[in-house]
Amino acid sequence: MKFRTNQSVSLLLLFILGAGGCAVTDRQIIDQADQAHSGLKPAVINDRELSDYIQSVGDRIVEAAKEADRNKVGPPSHFKDPDRDWMFSKKMQFHFVNSKTLNAFTTGGEHMYIYTALFQLCQDENDLAAVMSHEYAHVYSRHVQKGTQRQYAIIGSALAVGAAGALAGGKEHATEYGSAAGGAAMAAGQLVGTTFTRGDEAQADEYGFYFYTHAGWDPQLFGHFFQLMIDKGYDKGVAYLSDHPTLASRVEAAKKRARELGPEADRWRRPPVASASRFRELQSRAAQLSKTLPDDASLAKTQQLLAAIPRSCLTPAIQADQLEAQKRLQRDMEEQEKR
Repeated sequence: MKFRTNQSVSLLLLFILGAGGCAVTDRQIIDQADQAHSGLKPAVINDRELSDYIQSVGDRIVEAAKEADRNKVGPPSHFKDPDRDWMFSKKMQFHFVNSKTLNAFTTGGEHMYIYTALFQLCQDENDLAAVMSHEYAHVYSRHVQKGTQRQYAIIGSALAVGAAGALAGGKEHATEYGSAAGGAAMAAGQLVGTTFTRGDEAQADEYGFYFYTHAGWDPQLFGHFFQLMIDKGYDKGVAYLSDHPTLASRVEAAKKRARELGPEADRWRRPPVASASRFRELQSRAAQLSKTLPDDASLAKTQQLLAAIPRSCLTPAIQADQLEAQKRLQRDMEEQEKR
């Protein structure tokens, strides 16, 4: 397959060099995430009520993280660069993406994504806030920057190349070029089987719990969503990754952290952004909107990519639908190479 522009080649080269051990800066990750976002836009739900709601929840998390930064709370990776203001700016965005896949992820920059299927599984705002806090903690801890071999750097690079390819193709060939370029980057990054490390996930749970509790949600319920995943059988799958923490261990760790909180934790408690009834209304709205969004070729490609992304934050196993989506992406790439 021939790449159509120097931009596509440069992005892929940047990724390959990063995989070889070159340092990745915050600026590179932010730019990469912005380009990735352009490839995900077909699936982003642009509804004012839902967007305002998820952003309001996210803003509380970011506010708590900013306080943590001021108090020097965080891993060494967070404090290695004095320029950290971008992590607490108004540019930090949380998005609902329309997908039947149960997942959430971040590309490490200023975008975090919650799948609508995950939103529907949440019993209340505590579940949603716990997942969002965990995702933001990956950004706060610079887990993408720590190693481009790791899952989200691979995803971000693949999405960035795909987005660049789509831009190069223009209106007539955006889907074709984006799919081909993105597929090639995924193959180069060996997407299949790559995940965050056990340490990364444990750290995201640790600081996610800190943000979640200091933002005012119930400490006893941080691990509840993981328990929901266990109840639905997600603690096992097609290919178990032994170096990844089990959901059960993460539930126990969350309970332990809650027990160890001091009496000052009572001062952090705040009402949820949405009441229980309002939360259910928002879930219903998301479900209805998901049925009415356009089903065109660009959206189909985006949905396939969303399904292929690993679910390390939510399950220690590779799921069957994830494997199938990755195979389809590989077949698409091979077909593009033959043309």
